[in-house]
This record gives sequence, C-alpha cells and structure tokens, in this order.
Amino acid sequence: MGNLQRRLGVVAIGRNEGERLRRCLGSIPTGIPVVYVDSGSSDGSAEFARDHGADVVGLVMAKPFTAARARNEGLERLRAVHPGLEYVQFVDGDCEIETGWLETATAALDMDQAAAVVCGRRRERFPEASFYNRLCNEEWDTPVGEVKACGGDAAMRLEALEAVKGYDPAIIAGEEPELCHRLRAAGWRVHRVDAPMTIHDADMHSLRQWWLRAVRSGFGYAQVWRKTAASGADPLYGAELWRALFWAIGLPLLGLALAASLDLLWLLAVPALWLMQVARLAVRGGPRKATLLLVSKAAEALGAARYMLMTLRGRRQGAIFYK
Repeated sequence: MGNLQRRLGVVAIGRNEGERLRRCLGSIPTGIPVVYVDSGSSDGSAEFARDHGADVVGLVMAKPFTAARARNEGLERLRAVHPGLEYVQFVDGDCEIETGWLETATAALDMDQAAAVVCGRRRERFPEASFYNRLCNEEWDTPVGEVKACGGDAAMRLEALEAVKGYDPAIIAGEEPELCHRLRAAGWRVHRVDAPMTIHDADMHSLRQWWLRAVRSGFGYAQVWRKTAASGADPLYGAELWRALFWAIGLPLLGLALAASLDLLWLLAVPALWLMQVARLAVRGGPRKATLLLVSKAAEALGAARYMLMTLRGRRQGAIFYK
C-alpha cells in the first residue's frame, strides 16, 4: 500500500450526498491522497470531508456547476499538493470503491503504458429498491476489454490527461466519452477490466427523477455530438440523438404532414408505430421497461432542444440534477 500512496490519488465529487459520501470516503484506504470537490452542498458534506482528512475544494458559485469542471478542479488541487503522482482515481460521491480496486487499476495501467484509462465493474447498492435502480444496474453491465469510453468512476494516467488538457468543463453529460474520444484520437487506449470497481447508489424512486436524468442525457447527446462532429472524426452520440428526435418529434410531424396532405387516418399511424416499438423492445426487457425507454426519447429530445436553444442564445447550462 505504501507504494500505492506515492503513485495514486483520488478525486471525489459530490453534492448533498449525505451518507453516500461517508461510505465513499470511508472506502478509500488510509494514506491515499484524497481531494473532495463540493458543488454547493447544504448538508455539511464539505465539513464532513474535511474532518475525514480530505482536501476540500468548493466550486465557485459564479460559474455553472458541471461534473467535468469539478473533476478538473479536483485534479488541479491534487497535482498541486501531490506533484509526484502518476495516476488518479475519479469517483462520484454516491459511489463506494470496492476493496482491492485501486491496486487492480494501478496494475492494469502499469501493464499497458498506452492505456490512459482503466475502469471496472460498477454495480447498484440497492437494485431491488426501485424499478429505476434496477434499470441503472442493468445499464452498468457493459462488455470488458478495450472500449471506447468509461463512466464517471475510472482510474486515469495523469500524463495522458495533461496531454489532452483534461475534461471539457462546459459539458454537462457525456463528459467521459468526450474525454475518451480525445484520448483515443491522441493514440491512448481505454480498458474495462472484469473486476469489481465501485458500488453506486442511484437512489432513484420516481418517474420525475428518471425523466430529468433523460433530459440531461439528451442535452449531453446534442452538446457532445456537436463538439465531436466539429473535430471531423467519428462523432459521438449521433445514433442516440437521431433516435430521440425521430421518435419524439420526427414521427409525429410526419404523421401530421401525411394527415394534412392525404387523410386524417394517417394520424393513427403515429401511436400504432409507438406501440409496435414498445412491443419490439418488450421482447427483451418487458413492457414496463420498453414503455419507459420510449418515453425517455421525449425527455432526451427535450434536452437536445434545450441545448440548441441555449446555444442560440449564447448562454451556458449548468448541471441538471435528478436527485
């Protein structure tokens, strides 16, 4: 562990995480340098983290809050206080680091000098507490091997992060795939290993929370697609953006156009196609999940429209919180 303390630090970010933050910081082995970045908590999170031995950074209220900005500022503080580190583990404040993960991540980064990012298995703490938690748990079950992107919890090589100038602080969702997109373009690799990494607590119990999370995703789809499309190489989220806009906006407009020019009966084609899509999705996930996935397209389209409107107005959007 002594060698690990000299090579790796942890940056945790959070906002009003309460007991989840206590578990998060408590899961970090003693002696590992820790920076906690707080995004305007009102529950004493910053004070608890400071009392727990973490170096605390409070984000300035004058700028919009984003997870990307929080990670950048946390990393800046970590490097200033501990200049000799090679790696950083990013973790969200609602996650607990699994025992042995930091050693596993460090070994994986040591093994492949071209690896910029290593992530592992994330799982939900209470998958049966709600239908939405269970969907999140399924979402975390992703393939291992060389991958295109990681999630919010990941171990990264500081040399690689410095080479691409870290996260884009303006991005409110999808900041990790966008970062990995730039890393891969610079010749670095991203790996997901088959090892326990973090335990997540989504704490999601209502349709409103799921809706806001989908709005945030749609905003991120549009924002990241626009930025990566401008780079001219394999833009991200094109398919996700197209699906959201088609099912929520394109199909209804097409139905209205056909009804106006041909026959009002064409309006019935829109709900019929929605039902057919739900039936198709239900074969693998059941009717409730299928319905929710279709409904989420409307939320994602709303988020994308929100991004386009903010861009036209020349304004910046802060983080969209769902809990």
